[in-house]
Amino acid sequence: MTEVSSLTGRLLVATPALTDPNFDRAVVLLLDHDDEGSLGVVLNRPTPITVGDILAGWAPLAGEPGVVFQGGPVSLDAALGVAVIPGDEGPIGWRRVHGAIGLVDLETPPELLAAALGSLRIFAGYAGWGPAQLERELAEGAWYVVESEPGDVSSPHPETLWRAVLRRQRGELAIVATYPDDPSLN
Repeated sequence: MTEVSSLTGRLLVATPALTDPNFDRAVVLLLDHDDEGSLGVVLNRPTPITVGDILAGWAPLAGEPGVVFQGGPVSLDAALGVAVIPGDEGPIGWRRVHGAIGLVDLETPPELLAAALGSLRIFAGYAGWGPAQLERELAEGAWYVVESEPGDVSSPHPETLWRAVLRRQRGELAIVATYPDDPSLN
């Protein structure tokens, strides 16, 4: 098996050619990527469900808009917490994924992490790929791979994240940000 260069911590940005409705204009933060597969969360799919509706103790710590996000089509009944924690060391109940971004153990009492949290987002479900599946999708041109920024996780305007991430890229990708929602109307 060929070695896979890890994309953990990077963003997958759906190309306009990606037709899967689960990922239309999606921005996915990869939390794990190796030769056994990939796992990430969609950062720009807010739901109408508030964090307080399902995880009341975490609600005061969740960033705006204070709702649960649909992290992907897999295991929608499972919750993942992703938080940005500045500094070199994170508290108990948080595991660094990349830079200041990490996973929160939602079984940990929220008060143990409250002082350290820079931002928190709760996701229902995740996006997952089996061995080499993501690499095939990348080769087919389904995704752009770009660097993440800590603010991507907690963007208060998730509906504009796809365009914002593309706009900050150089060259051709910045132009893709202007791609119309429905090109047939042009």
